Amino acid sequence: MATETPGTASTCVGPDGSAIGLPQLCLDWFPNQIFWLIVTLIAIYLLLTRMALPRIAGVLSERAGTISNDLSAAEDLRAKAAEAERSYEQALADARAEAQKIIAEARAEMQKDLDAAIARADAEIAERTEASQKAIEDIRAGAMDSVREVARDTVGAVLDVMGTEAEQAEIDRAVAARMEG
Repeated sequence: MATETPGTASTCVGPDGSAIGLPQLCLDWFPNQIFWLIVTLIAIYLLLTRMALPRIAGVLSERAGTISNDLSAAEDLRAKAAEAERSYEQALADARAEAQKIIAEARAEMQKDLDAAIARADAEIAERTEASQKAIEDIRAGAMDSVREVARDTVGAVLDVMGTEAEQAEIDRAVAARMEG
């Protein structure tokens, strides 16, 4: 309320002592309101400058320090990750080269084993072919002897049936001449 002395009439107070309209808009009370406004603003200013703002500034500087430390740590980690990636790529390239070398050695070894197996198979085939050729020659020789003998016996039997006689030497010469050509 306003600091009025009793008995003075104000345009903001009614006859029963109650405020008329909005008391904060009463021009009679403005100096009093302005005084307390200034006192309150000074008190708020002093509280903010002495207590709140230093704490806020401390938190902001701490946050800025933490952010810069985190950024430098992130940069260090990024550099380490890049180095690790380069090391990984180099190790991978070395492993691939080693794998190619092992594959080439294994391929050469397998080719050598294959060539040896083919040579053994060729030798065995040649040996079997030679044995087969010899067996065929033996069979041919035996067959020719059998054919000569059968021819002699047949000629002798035919001559006996016909009632003609011939000497065995004559029959052998005739069969031999006929077989040779």
